[in-house]
Amino acid sequence: MKAIVPTAGRGTRLFPHTHTKPKSMVRIAGKPILGHILSGFESTAVSEVVIVVGGPMSDQVVEYARDAYGDAFDLTFVEQADPEGLGHSVYQTRPVVADDPAIIVLGDMLFENGYDEFLAAHDGSSAGSVGVKPVDEPEHYGVVDTYEGAVVDLIEKPSEPPSDLAITGVYVIEDTATLFDELEYLIENDVRGAGDEYQLTDALQGMTDRGCTLTTFEVDDWYDCGRPETLLEANRVTLDETETNGGDRPTIVPPVDCGDDVTVEGSVVGPHVSLADGVTVENSVVRDSILGREATLTDCNVARSIVGDNATIVGESKELDVGDNSTVEL
Repeated sequence: MKAIVPTAGRGTRLFPHTHTKPKSMVRIAGKPILGHILSGFESTAVSEVVIVVGGPMSDQVVEYARDAYGDAFDLTFVEQADPEGLGHSVYQTRPVVADDPAIIVLGDMLFENGYDEFLAAHDGSSAGSVGVKPVDEPEHYGVVDTYEGAVVDLIEKPSEPPSDLAITGVYVIEDTATLFDELEYLIENDVRGAGDEYQLTDALQGMTDRGCTLTTFEVDDWYDCGRPETLLEANRVTLDETETNGGDRPTIVPPVDCGDDVTVEGSVVGPHVSLADGVTVENSVVRDSILGREATLTDCNVARSIVGDNATIVGESKELDVGDNSTVEL
């Protein structure tokens, strides 16, 4: 089983942080989002991971993955020169994946269930399976409609959803050859879907129209880390579920993850705070927040905030979304 992880999107919903790093490299709970994804494969049968990169900052993804996970997986990087949608991104992996079964996991999604559960839930006799979850407002998601356990329709953000089953961003594909054929058809015939992009859901719909059987498996919860509010939610959940390393300091309220060379003086930090390497917090209160490398907070009261690398915040504050290399005086 191979894994495909698309990471080439621009991450516009996380501006200003993604002006200086790919969204998969935004850090939560001790490591970048990509690190949490790759760690999730370590307990599965996945031995080869194909990462789709793109844009001028793709070297950050390559360097991190090789350094942190090069011994765990056979890593291959393929380039998506133009960001033309998820379907276009997945299609770039065809020369590497060939006809092998693959699990596709979006590079900005984290899941409460492990990937081993998804692989176990996949019906190996079907051409593929789609991870779904019932939601209250399915019109905001890609949606699947099923009949007698098989997928009959996949629709991206429908105005009148045929079901409440939202597509969560994880797919297990047995018949990758047919999937790539359908993606090739979309691209060669310039058949674009939602957002004027080549959509993976359209290729999966093409598979069902050909007579391929697609099934579903249920996902307990998932977190779209491409938005600030859900990035903070993912940070909270991940800190709750992992062993954090900040609880031995009297002014830290766990769970808190501290990187190397973190300084906390005259402050209370936590709960649910991630402090990257080199962070300094002085005379401040910080909770439910993410602080990037070398960030400095002085005389602040910060909650539900994301502070970028090398940013400096001085003065009273409550909620912030401050990009890298910024200085804010309040």
